[in-house]
Amino acid sequence: MCCLCFCGHFYFQLGQNTKRKAAMSSVSQSFSSNNSIVHPEYFFIIGLSGIPYSTYYYIFLFLIYIISVIENSVVLFIIVVDRNLHSPKYIGVFYLALADFGETNALIPNMIKIFVFDSQYISYNACLANMFFVHFFSTMQSLTLVVLAYDRFIAICLPLRYHAIVNNTAMSAVFVGLWAFNGGLVAFVVSSITRLSFCKSNAVPSYYCDHGPVYKLACNDVSISVFMARLCTALYVVAPLLFIVLSYLGIFLALSKITTWQGRLKALKTCVSHLLLVGSFFLPIVCIYTAPFLVSLNPNARVISTSLAYAVPPMLNPIIYVLNTSEIKDLIKKYLKKRSIQIK
Repeated sequence: MCCLCFCGHFYFQLGQNTKRKAAMSSVSQSFSSNNSIVHPEYFFIIGLSGIPYSTYYYIFLFLIYIISVIENSVVLFIIVVDRNLHSPKYIGVFYLALADFGETNALIPNMIKIFVFDSQYISYNACLANMFFVHFFSTMQSLTLVVLAYDRFIAICLPLRYHAIVNNTAMSAVFVGLWAFNGGLVAFVVSSITRLSFCKSNAVPSYYCDHGPVYKLACNDVSISVFMARLCTALYVVAPLLFIVLSYLGIFLALSKITTWQGRLKALKTCVSHLLLVGSFFLPIVCIYTAPFLVSLNPNARVISTSLAYAVPPMLNPIIYVLNTSEIKDLIKKYLKKRSIQIK
């Protein structure tokens, strides 16, 4: 299959270049004829072009996709069918797995399509849809980690009041509210793109229809999009990290009051899974956008690192919870044992 893709690369690329020039020519003519908002027929995703040894990278992405979909599907299935897992903690795990499943399917298939079919172009409406779903599910991961941090904080700092404050009804209501709020905000961010005119270029220097690279192509006022980008960074990266750090400061303070080391370790063990999830999600993003030696990365290296920062956590999250959660491990072992007996 890869051989066929590379054999046809030249001809596909030639056709795409022709489409790109024609699309931008029509856009420029329309804009010059009147000052109304102009939308291109297509956008071209060029962030993945020119990556050396791209075959191996796409094979790796395909493996990440398959593993992530299977793992998160298993986690969702187990939590739904087993009533013992219908608790506040696992409601949070369920919504995290749902967000992971959604982001994986919104992001990776389009990236693989670019390679397999050598098809860099995406229609204007499809671009906006891709932008919405990738941003919606990735930001839901951030918000879910905040809720799980709150769950751990109440469990350790206020154990006697835990069941009164954190219960299934309250946790479900929190997630319904977060999904509704997040859906509305992300929809507004994406809709702000429809107010922009694209008269210069429609080549997006990213690996998907990312909000920032798209609005920077516009030739009219982008102040609303810039403001929304900064607001979302504050809401989905800075504020969650600050809340999680403050939560764990409170947790460590509560642990210091426990007299025995065994008691401290037992309480801290319940936070290990969440800390690993926070690290796998936030650490790559913070490093890529703040570390001096990573900020000046080669464009290809930056695209690869940022794409992996979004693609890998949904694969790691189920592994982290399975390895650190005895209930899920016992259920999987019980199911596999039952299946093996049925086969015999």
